[in-house]
Amino acid sequence: MVKVELKGVTKRFGDVLAAGDVSLQIEDGEFFTFLGPSGCGKTTTMRMIAGLEYPDEGRVFFDGEDVTNLPSFRRNTGMVFQNYALWPHMKVFENVAYGLRIRKVDGAGLKKRVDDALELVHLGGMGDRFPSQLSGGQQQRVALARVMVINPSVLLLDEPLSNLDAKLRVEMREEIKELQRELGITTIYVTHDQEEAMAVSDRVAIQNHGVIRQVGTPSEIYSFPRDVFIATFIGRGAILEGIASLSDGGPRVDLGGFTVDGVDTASAVGDGDRAACVMRPESFSVTEPGEPSNRLDGVVEWSSFIGPYREVKFNVGGTTLLVDVPPETETPVGGSLTVYIPVRRTIVLPWDEVK
Repeated sequence: MVKVELKGVTKRFGDVLAAGDVSLQIEDGEFFTFLGPSGCGKTTTMRMIAGLEYPDEGRVFFDGEDVTNLPSFRRNTGMVFQNYALWPHMKVFENVAYGLRIRKVDGAGLKKRVDDALELVHLGGMGDRFPSQLSGGQQQRVALARVMVINPSVLLLDEPLSNLDAKLRVEMREEIKELQRELGITTIYVTHDQEEAMAVSDRVAIQNHGVIRQVGTPSEIYSFPRDVFIATFIGRGAILEGIASLSDGGPRVDLGGFTVDGVDTASAVGDGDRAACVMRPESFSVTEPGEPSNRLDGVVEWSSFIGPYREVKFNVGGTTLLVDVPPETETPVGGSLTVYIPVRRTIVLPWDEVK
């Protein structure tokens, strides 16, 4: 397998910055995801790794070897595209075998490798079917088998599940992750779906306007976002503006009608600064935790039974917050409600307009 490194990689299309000074390292055997909104540059960054685009600046390395100017066919990468790109006039077997035939593999060796690849993606015995005879999930597996049959050093997946329905997306992402674990192949994944990224990735790079805003494990990015964009892009929650004051215990934010203590995950909030306070719905509880917490008293504005929890909007000091409470909690509209949120889960960041 291969360790991939990008050093100062930059790509522009006219006046549009698709990738801006991207520098990061993807470890051998890691499942690494580029996550961001549409048009943020994540696919362009992947295409430069694949050799389908060349950077204007910076270098791309595979295991320390500079591959920046190597064409894609010499990098031994395999890429699964968003639309699968299957040839409709070819049967499944021939679709999967195409890359091997280009590499002059034929005879019994070709048949064994194709059969093994189809078995790997649970499509054994379906080689005689045409793509039109398969479901969307099966077509996605064919596209994956076509890549895996050439034994790539790096597997590249560009939003491979976007054409599937919600249930099948969950099933397929689990299968892809299991396959990646089994093979131990370095895998680079592109998606705009935050839940998908959190579910499959060892590490995630959040990208916006071509720039990598943060790299970390899903847990690190969710719990310790570095800026307001990341905090709003990952997960649910209220983003409230206030004024910070500092003490030995950390920042306290005056939100107008009430104040809260929190943690500065970016270590960038100064005394008297405008600050953003992030409070996620699932971080609240209706009983006081056995740790330093903020107590909030308010009035219920709206309540909805979701199943495993009840989603409640309630007003605290003129500000509406969204909280998740146990489903059996009595939350009549107009009634009072007291909730608690641990200080360690009250995120304080420098205020910045989300762009």
